[in-house]
Amino acid sequence: MSVLQIAIAALPFLFSLVSRNIHVIALCLLTSILTVLLSGEPHRAVMAWCLGALGASVAVRERFRAI
Repeated sequence: MSVLQIAIAALPFLFSLVSRNIHVIALCLLTSILTVLLSGEPHRAVMAWCLGALGASVAVRERFRAI
């Protein structure tokens, strides 16, 4: 994998750091690792990445909603 692909795989994790919720951060870290490990099978990697992106976006939305 190239550096760009790894950076894209880590986006949900980096995005979840804004939420400050440890459960969401752990979920997004796990899905980012799974995305990198499953990169040989694109359909599975995309599913893991989408799950992480969904969790991160909901957590960030709730964080900004509380402000």
